[in-house]
Amino acid sequence: MAVAPARLAAFRILLGVDVEARHADDLLHGEALRGLTPRDRGLATTLVMGTLRWQLLLDAEVAQLLRPGTRLAPPVAIAVRLGLYQLWFLDRVPAHAALSESVDLVKMHDFAAMAALVNAVLRKLSRAEAPRAEVAAAMAHPEWMMARWAKTYGQDAAEQIAMANQQAPTPVVRVAEGRDAPEGSSTGALLTAAARVQQSGDDAGRRELRVQDEGSQLVAEIAAIAAPGAERVLDACAAPGGKTAILAERLPNVEILASDVSGTRLKTMERLLPKSLAGRIRMVRADGEQLPAGAPFVPAFDLILCDVPCSGTGTLARNPEIRLRLQQGDFAEQARRQSAILASCWERVRPGGVLVYSTCSLESEENQTVVDGFLKSHTAAEVVPMAWLLAELSRQGRLTADGAKLLESSAVQGKYLRTLPGVHPCEGFFVAVLRRP
Repeated sequence: MAVAPARLAAFRILLGVDVEARHADDLLHGEALRGLTPRDRGLATTLVMGTLRWQLLLDAEVAQLLRPGTRLAPPVAIAVRLGLYQLWFLDRVPAHAALSESVDLVKMHDFAAMAALVNAVLRKLSRAEAPRAEVAAAMAHPEWMMARWAKTYGQDAAEQIAMANQQAPTPVVRVAEGRDAPEGSSTGALLTAAARVQQSGDDAGRRELRVQDEGSQLVAEIAAIAAPGAERVLDACAAPGGKTAILAERLPNVEILASDVSGTRLKTMERLLPKSLAGRIRMVRADGEQLPAGAPFVPAFDLILCDVPCSGTGTLARNPEIRLRLQQGDFAEQARRQSAILASCWERVRPGGVLVYSTCSLESEENQTVVDGFLKSHTAAEVVPMAWLLAELSRQGRLTADGAKLLESSAVQGKYLRTLPGVHPCEGFFVAVLRRP
């Protein structure tokens, strides 16, 4: 009974995600894949991310062959998902290997009595066709989630979002000023300082480069352009530091304070920041909901970036397990926290200064509802028009020509910015820029 190293590693990671509620990305860059060949690391990553992206569809198909109410033990369910994902979505994997090794995984984990069931289910489904692409993508998301998106953005956009979420994102890296783009890369779809690199399996790999989605980069570019004369800058929810680094690049003469509620994430941020920038960024552990009263949070700041914690529904292609855990009732608590962070940080903006509020959520409760609620109780706050900010980015050559047209025509929502996966070539982000009189 020998299971290929890549499948065994993928199985163990999926078990950690399912049973221990751990994050797939953390596990994929931890001990689980160490010692594997590059080829096996790529296959294991593809198996993990693909199985998570399609889990709801896979489970629904398997459930039709089981007695009503049957719940498979996690190791059995994961072995079946892994096998069916390979049979339906990975043409390069031999069917016999996907099937036989899924059965072996069950036997290895003390569920030998279930081996015959697993074998029968996979053999039957291997002869069936996966649903057509649009239907399959929708089935791979919670029904309530698809209904929300259709109501908010329209059915066509909801289907585009779902389809985009089922694809491995094209790795995008930040190209520092004065540096050449990686060999074989193409220019960013939105930003001139971004480069799209060749995909390696499902890994946004190339760890020697700063991998960062173009939507995430755009948030920081907007923040920097909104306060060109800033002297003191706070990134209030800074980790893992990609946006902080861009602020440091674009505002080379400013003092930047990066705070985050997680000391662990700040340590990771310190390790990942380019050495050329790290010396200019001071890191402090602090909760954005209640910023400390004394130094270094005084005097007030010219620019504060609040890229607040959120549901992350704009990043489901990269974080597929979110859809498996998120509940509709979670949005109210997210919004409460986001509103508290926004109000707390606003008190630290100097007169004439700017606060940038952003999320990687597609949900209105976390985005315009939070900002609109804030504006009702802070009537003096001014919303800086997003069209003007994008025009300034374009004038300074930071947007590609096609990117500028696309954002201006479909991402500007009133005075806010709203990107959607599948509709725009990036993850889903919301941005609002507020100026204090």
